[in-house]
Amino acid sequence: MQGNPIFMQRAIALATDNVTSGRGGPFGAVIVRDGEIVATGANLVTATNDPTAHGEIVAIRNACTTLASFQLTGCHIYTSCEPCPMCLAAIYWARCEAIFYGSCAADAAAAGFDDAFLYGEMKLPIDLRQIPAINLLPEEAILSFVAWRKHAGRIDY
Repeated sequence: MQGNPIFMQRAIALATDNVTSGRGGPFGAVIVRDGEIVATGANLVTATNDPTAHGEIVAIRNACTTLASFQLTGCHIYTSCEPCPMCLAAIYWARCEAIFYGSCAADAAAAGFDDAFLYGEMKLPIDLRQIPAINLLPEEAILSFVAWRKHAGRIDY
């Protein structure tokens, strides 16, 4: 599968413009379906005080709004840099069919972004990660899943 350089150039331009305009970090993304741009996004973490407002996440949110769907089946995402673990998970949850990226995680790390640290944390057993994660009230929490399985009107995703 080959990507379209024009869409990657747009993602890179979004990332660069985001920096030079002072709006945010050097990350941009474009979501395409059937050869047409559905939505774009640029990193808005510092502009919105939202640590989840990465370029890919912003683009996914915009595309889902545009398409009135929580799934982006048939869409490709072009991102100026290899997605961090959060963005990669969001791309999978959105059901995008392909990811095209410009810079790699090592480039992001060299620029001061901690993607490599996050990738490393995800590989560790939960009890060895730097942020403690403690299982609390599992017997009560499971009731939410019981209710979900019984709910006739649920929308599976």
